[in-house]
Amino acid sequence: MRAAVVTELSGPDGIVIREVAEPNPGPDQVIVDVEYAGISFPDVLQSRGLYQVRPALPFTPGWEVSGVVRTDSAGFRRGDRVAAMPFTGGVAESVVVDAGYVFPLPDSVSFAAGAALPLNYLTAHFALIRRARLQTGETVLVHGAAGGVGSASCNMAAALGAGVVIAVVSTAEKVAIAQAAGGHHVVLADGFAAEVRHLTDGRGVDVVVDPVGGERFTDSLRSLAPEGRLLIVGFADGQIPVVKTNRLLLTNTTVMGAGTRELWNHEPELPGQQWKDLLPLLNAGALKPVLGPRFSMQDAALAIRAIDERRAVGKVLVRIR
Repeated sequence: MRAAVVTELSGPDGIVIREVAEPNPGPDQVIVDVEYAGISFPDVLQSRGLYQVRPALPFTPGWEVSGVVRTDSAGFRRGDRVAAMPFTGGVAESVVVDAGYVFPLPDSVSFAAGAALPLNYLTAHFALIRRARLQTGETVLVHGAAGGVGSASCNMAAALGAGVVIAVVSTAEKVAIAQAAGGHHVVLADGFAAEVRHLTDGRGVDVVVDPVGGERFTDSLRSLAPEGRLLIVGFADGQIPVVKTNRLLLTNTTVMGAGTRELWNHEPELPGQQWKDLLPLLNAGALKPVLGPRFSMQDAALAIRAIDERRAVGKVLVRIR
């Protein structure tokens, strides 16, 4: 079968398309014939050897996919439409996935949208529900709102009943994406703190979702209302900020991590439980991933490069079939 393969840790330049062996499932694993693979920031990091989990070379990237179950296994039937998280191996014609990371995909959800759901939406769900304990009517600020995790967090917050979702984007060209994702107000990153003060009448926001980090972190802290919560989801900016804890004491605010992959390792049943929470929202049409550019498998390196160079808006997809 054909697959994209990382042959050296040089980023997108190290990716080639080649024939590889068919996957061989073990116990409690499912073979998925892939329709779409979703590309995410961890794919970029792994292609450079910068992610905390470093697959041995050569390896196939692709954290999340949609497709069809090939054979009856682990409670799934041949022909079932699914979304899944293999974590590696997704940009291939077929992939083996642990059964706990394979999820039923409603008929109303396209394969393209299905490949945009698992990693970003389960991350947003975990961050907002379990970590921030979002309450109906609260105000949520989301950074990187035109990207994968950011747009999913806007969509999820709105679907869960946030009173106001303030979406932060880096350029005016990304405003429409953030609006489509569920942002009630969209502001530019440059000067966002002043806009937040204006939009909240000086009170601040209850929750900040930050997959970006870097220089805007301090202003995010300043944008929190008393007892607000700031969720660290990632560092797309490349800089890891430092927390001055005196401000947390003065404002009774909280900074917390939201690292799903690490927790899923300890609670392997959690992804399936989260997906069950998502299903009613999917069936009701409340969750609608904002889809970005679609690439052929032959151009998988270009798909990863689009994220690496921060040109992507919405979810980047590779069409396999």
